[in-house]
Amino acid sequence: MSQETSKYLKFGGATLVILLSLGYLAYTGVQESKSYYVTIKELQGMGDGAYSKRLRVAGNVQPGSIKRSGTHVDFLLVEQGQTLQVSYSGSEPPPDTFKDNSQALADGKFGRDGVFHANALQAKCASKYAPQQNGGQGATPEAPKSMTEYQSRPSAATPN
Repeated sequence: MSQETSKYLKFGGATLVILLSLGYLAYTGVQESKSYYVTIKELQGMGDGAYSKRLRVAGNVQPGSIKRSGTHVDFLLVEQGQTLQVSYSGSEPPPDTFKDNSQALADGKFGRDGVFHANALQAKCASKYAPQQNGGQGATPEAPKSMTEYQSRPSAATPN
């Protein structure tokens, strides 16, 4: 075998090892980062399959169940009469919108102890996004959408 052929074989072998390594790292990274969205009822019915997968579970935070200790938070999620104990221990504190009755999404793993161990937490305040109630009164005029519209709208206090 010539010296030039030997160089090409060494280069090809090194390239093949690098490509296979990158492929393996990409595959394991995708497997590790994917998560399955399940309801609390589905989670409780998954059996042993629930312990080996990364999962996302959503529900409302049960009032009075939040117990904080630094960035660690224990609370209960409620959805359609089902409850799930969640223990969040992420690197960042829970969002400001995380409070009683807020909608929360926990990302993590279900433990054999029956507790969902979350490492990521998202929350939104349900009352902040709910439509306002008119209290059974008649329709009220639509609120102005911009300052210009507000200024051009006639006021009831302005004399004609």
